Amino acid sequence: MSLSSTTVPDPSRPALPPPGVLAATWHTLARQHFPLSLFWRTFMLLSLMLGVGIFGWVYTLRYLELEPRGVQAAQQIASLVNLSRAALRYTDQLNRVALVKNIADQEAVKLQPREPNDRYVPFEVDRFTRTVGAELRSRLGPQTVVASSVNGMPGLWVGFLIETDNYWLQADKGRVQPAITGKTYFAVMSLTFLLTLAGSALIAGLINRPLRQLSHAASRIRDGEYTSRLDEETTTREIREVNRGFNRMARELAKIEDDRAVMLAGISHDLRTPLARIRLETEMSVADEEARRNMAADIDQLDAIIDKFMDYARPTEVKLAPVVLAVLLDTVIRRVTNDQLKVIARVTTDVRVLGDETDLDRVFANLFENARRYAQSDDGVARVSVTYARTAEWVIVSVRDEGPGVSPQHLTQLTTPFFRGDKARTHTSSTGAGLGLAIVDKTVTRMGGQFELANASGGGLVAYVKLRRAL
Repeated sequence: MSLSSTTVPDPSRPALPPPGVLAATWHTLARQHFPLSLFWRTFMLLSLMLGVGIFGWVYTLRYLELEPRGVQAAQQIASLVNLSRAALRYTDQLNRVALVKNIADQEAVKLQPREPNDRYVPFEVDRFTRTVGAELRSRLGPQTVVASSVNGMPGLWVGFLIETDNYWLQADKGRVQPAITGKTYFAVMSLTFLLTLAGSALIAGLINRPLRQLSHAASRIRDGEYTSRLDEETTTREIREVNRGFNRMARELAKIEDDRAVMLAGISHDLRTPLARIRLETEMSVADEEARRNMAADIDQLDAIIDKFMDYARPTEVKLAPVVLAVLLDTVIRRVTNDQLKVIARVTTDVRVLGDETDLDRVFANLFENARRYAQSDDGVARVSVTYARTAEWVIVSVRDEGPGVSPQHLTQLTTPFFRGDKARTHTSSTGAGLGLAIVDKTVTRMGGQFELANASGGGLVAYVKLRRAL
């Protein structure tokens, strides 16, 4: 009977995610913390490609140059040894001293007897010197000794045999040096690599210039500058086609924007004119005071709804200027405060933000109106508090009501046009158009800020308006 064993995981040791999850997580973190623009990506790839190519070319050149250079140097030294050997062999003892002195004077070569107790350092230490030594032994015989120093004297020493006598031939070590030394190679490669970096930066800039221009033009279109155009006469066919398509899109958007402005102006005029006549006729023909008051309220509501549509459909272009937040809030609060809405603002007079004063007025008026509609307490009064916090570049304004809040599944939908929040936040039915918070979100974004909604920890809804600080 056999028992199958199973491995029980140790609960004290955390389980490791699969390798694929780790790789995806690392890739995500790298993109978040080390973002690369297209320019730097192109620059790095070009530099890597050219750098590897240059290194391979230089290494190949050096590899191919060393062996022929070593063979050539060895042949010259072997010829010098053979000449010296022949001269010494056929010279008598009386004339050898004069011959050795003459060779030393004319060829900078020293000849001396090789003693058994001579101490020498082998010459062959790398590929080049081994090539030289092998070539010398192939030409002078296997008993040939090649040294880089003898008895502490540096140079190129070649030990050879003349009949039964051993001799040293000392020559300048520079005779067998490579044509280009390692320092020269390093200097050339360093200079070439620097030139490669400069060339890569130039090429990357030229490649990415049309994309950068396209990005800037798209940003201007996003900000409402529909007159932005790109050059349609570039030399690159693909970029030329992209620019032409972008310009056609910009012209169409400009035409649509003009048509929208004309249409909105016409709608506003055509709707408000009959509304004004209806209001006048109501005031003059309806005898019942309560009915007349209700009809007038309905007409006012229709007029307010038209204003909301016009606000939401406003052009996106805006001019930012420093605005004193406390002064603006005080103006809005004094205008909107009534028996159904009480607002308390705790904002100091030194807080200044970048924005459009009219747009900011509309933002906070809509937030207060939203609280009045949906955050009334049991006594029929909506209470709102306004506070702020400053960071390095931002001012975060918090507008909090004391209503019941919003269900989490509806929280992200409140800035959707025509969406109305949970009616549990109010004791009366909503008469709005469902555009108030959508207008706030669009207006804050247009000014370069951010808008968020959240349920407050102690109850109620809090709106965060994040605006840039004005220095």
